[in-house]
Amino acid sequence: MNDFSPLISIAMPLMLPNVDTDAIIPGEELIQLSKTGLGPGLFASWRYIGSKKKERVPNPEFVLNNPRYKDAKILLAGPNFACGSSREPAAWALRGWGFRCLIAPSFGSIFYSNCFKNGLLPIVLPIEKIEKIAAQAEDPKNNPEVSVDLAACVISTPGGDTFTFGISDFFQMILLDGLNPIEAVLRYQEQIVEFQKSDGVRRPWIYSA
Repeated sequence: MNDFSPLISIAMPLMLPNVDTDAIIPGEELIQLSKTGLGPGLFASWRYIGSKKKERVPNPEFVLNNPRYKDAKILLAGPNFACGSSREPAAWALRGWGFRCLIAPSFGSIFYSNCFKNGLLPIVLPIEKIEKIAAQAEDPKNNPEVSVDLAACVISTPGGDTFTFGISDFFQMILLDGLNPIEAVLRYQEQIVEFQKSDGVRRPWIYSA
């Protein structure tokens, strides 16, 4: 995975509550086994008019089709974003479209951990702060870009506000260094071996053949 450098991007608002993983990537879009190539299916049931792929056209009313947000890498979402089923392709589709950071008051718990496995940064902020970021990003008087500094855990808004956020040390390391979870665990290989040795002395029956 690519490491998570300080991110400066337009933020796209999708402030609906309870957006589930089936809305993020509908089941009919899941006709491949690869993690890549799912971007075109992101929010397909909202994004297109027409159900068949050959017939559907972009819905001009849906925010993802607004030219203002075509290069957005930050998604502002409502409460309980990515609830529902545990399908990991929801994270693949968001990353495939180009998003790197999701900001919401809360996330589906399984989706939250899936984000880190796929190079996405999910940030939990109170709804009033997210609404403030969205309003500032949409204000034509402002520079529309939002800055996310993962190392400092700080968000800087177009209007000049700064908000801090929390993240576990392990998840922060994964994203900053561009590691997958296995690579991250292997960084602790010496400690794991030492634990096994000492644990073998305390509980030898665990390690007996």
